[in-house]
Amino acid sequence: MRGIESTGPSAGDSSRPGRTPGNLPVELTTFHGRDGDLDRLRQCVSRSRLVTVTGTGGVGKSRLAVQGARQMQERFCDGVWLVDAATVRDPRLLEHSVVAALRLAETSGRAPRTTLLEQLARRRLLLVLDGFEHLVEESARLVRTLLGRLPGLRVLATGRRPLGIGGEQLFPLAPLAATDAAGLFADRAGAVQPGFALTPDNRDRVADLCRRLDGIPLALELAAGRLRTLSLPQMLERLDDRFALLTGGTRDAPAHHQTLRTAVGWSHELCSPRERLLWARLSVFAGAFDLEAAEYVCSGPELPADQVLDVLAQLLAQSVVTREDAPSGVRYRMLDTLRAYGAYWLAATGQTRRLRERHRDWYTGLVTWCELEWLSPRQEAVALRITDEFANLRAALEFAVDEDEDPRHGLYLAGTLWFCWVGCGRIREGRHWLERALEREAHEPPPGAVGAAGDGGVRLRALGLAGYAAVLQGDTVAALAALHECREEAERTGDDRAAAYSLLRLGSLALISDDVRRAEELLAGGLARYEELGELNSHVLIGRVELALAVAFGGDLARAVELCEAVRRECVEHGELWARAYALYGLGFMAWSRGEAARAGALLREGLAISAGFQDLVATVLALELLARIAVGEGRAREAAVFQGAAQRLWPSVGMPLFGSRYFDVPHRECERLAREALGEPAYLEALREGAALDPEVVVDRALRPGDGGPAPVRRPQAGPSPAGDGASPRPYPFPGAGEAGYGRGLAS
Repeated sequence: MRGIESTGPSAGDSSRPGRTPGNLPVELTTFHGRDGDLDRLRQCVSRSRLVTVTGTGGVGKSRLAVQGARQMQERFCDGVWLVDAATVRDPRLLEHSVVAALRLAETSGRAPRTTLLEQLARRRLLLVLDGFEHLVEESARLVRTLLGRLPGLRVLATGRRPLGIGGEQLFPLAPLAATDAAGLFADRAGAVQPGFALTPDNRDRVADLCRRLDGIPLALELAAGRLRTLSLPQMLERLDDRFALLTGGTRDAPAHHQTLRTAVGWSHELCSPRERLLWARLSVFAGAFDLEAAEYVCSGPELPADQVLDVLAQLLAQSVVTREDAPSGVRYRMLDTLRAYGAYWLAATGQTRRLRERHRDWYTGLVTWCELEWLSPRQEAVALRITDEFANLRAALEFAVDEDEDPRHGLYLAGTLWFCWVGCGRIREGRHWLERALEREAHEPPPGAVGAAGDGGVRLRALGLAGYAAVLQGDTVAALAALHECREEAERTGDDRAAAYSLLRLGSLALISDDVRRAEELLAGGLARYEELGELNSHVLIGRVELALAVAFGGDLARAVELCEAVRRECVEHGELWARAYALYGLGFMAWSRGEAARAGALLREGLAISAGFQDLVATVLALELLARIAVGEGRAREAAVFQGAAQRLWPSVGMPLFGSRYFDVPHRECERLAREALGEPAYLEALREGAALDPEVVVDRALRPGDGGPAPVRRPQAGPSPAGDGASPRPYPFPGAGEAGYGRGLAS
């Protein structure tokens, strides 16, 4: 988030005992002054359902809003949730970003706005919409709709201009008062020059500096960073020159805008030519980035890759770039205002498109490598890396899908990210990108030949994945159309991988449609095609679990157990966790069908701990349903009803409850009947309501508790080695996989 140097555990993480739900970042620097502003902001939020903090860039809007929201957490039983709108470039993704920030599942065929309205209908929460100014119209429409339909919602927004909708309470934020400005400067100066403090000898100079920078926090922090190389008298002398040189604004521009431009421009002028060059080139990154990405994307004849680190360190020392420790490792970030300033200079040099192409190439290479590492012991590290890189992946997708001269780049990138869409709970957004890439390719044929890889594999891969996304969302018509087209074209062109994949996914559709015999036939056919290719990947493992379920639904439990046990062994051998969760669900279902309730519960909890860590809602809600049935059989009827209530709330985000399948519905109906009998109607309905009101993470942690012990932890993805395995960087390809084994692999791995 702009102005907040943090990506650590959420201050409002509901998975931590005693904490209110939410996702506010952990503060790494102290908050100075503004006590009166905080008091007034809390009062405004108490009186008005929409409060917008306005002010010039760098004045501290984001920091004030987050600090105020943190102090108001206890007022909102369903938490305080931050949406960083500044990183959303495409207006069409604003609602997706709100859904993701609120940790609502994205596997439903419904529009994201519908998901928000349905899932927040009974919640009482504060939404902090930060940095919306480049998406004013879209933000205003969304906020107006949400506030009009959700009585328990309040919105605290920050931007350089109002949203301009009815009921909006404006909160103009002025620069820091003299005392607070001096305190902020001294604090930040002490961080870069140990021992620095306000003294009788420097107090007047500090006051003069703060006054001439108009008390704008960003300007003060930049000035503090220069104490590494300049004394206070030197800064004041140079500030005189730079103000005169860099005012540059129109006469009718707000004074604070001119002041901020002066502060940023002054810092820019004090940089060396190589530092300015790197500053401009770093502006192509969205959100945080790592050193390897900066070395590849930003290097060139004027700045060799092996010198990027030293120049980056200088920008870090000057507070142009900040460092943060993310789950996947050390990352760097530029404040939004500084990024925009760098982008201006990059455009002035005419290098914007070239840098965006290099950015696309780097993230295409990263995604390709991550896909290769997905079926490995590094799967958790891949999931973490993809999560940390998602803002940059979106930026790469936006360029590849909308602006790239060759539409195959977008097809390749969207298709290769299947493990993010399916494995990490982003089905809805994945389908969005896949369909956009397919639509553009259909209207703009690729220019010339790609080489040995050809075009068909890339397109069919994206087409098959779009069909599978539709299957998971319950969109049968779209799923059938995409998968049949994929299969027919694959057979016509001899693309065996696409043919195998389409058979598997048609089998998935038949399974949830209760056509068990047809499902078994299609799944077995697809698996046989993969076996002929000698290929093992996560699609194959999931297909085998689905085949086992089809066999179990057909009555052959012994064979079904054998199939699932084989999948579990393969997963353990290869370090595959995501598919293992589904194998454990299958084994749990079969154990329950055999009357082995204790074993079934242990298997389901083991799988649930994995799937919840990956944020895979499909596997999560299936496990909750069956754990509810086991609980009622063990005499824990109220707990069973709570789990059913939680599942009832989650199913609309997945699609049709229990896929509309009578086979998946059997334990649900039995659980409901037994719980009603044990509790009575009023108590049963009360427990349902309790479960529906619980945060999903709370429900999962509750479901993982063994009967006589403490909570069993969710298996959260753990940081590990680089997805490149031995510490090597992922290889970026100038064109996705041209001449590489990773390209044209169709629907492999």
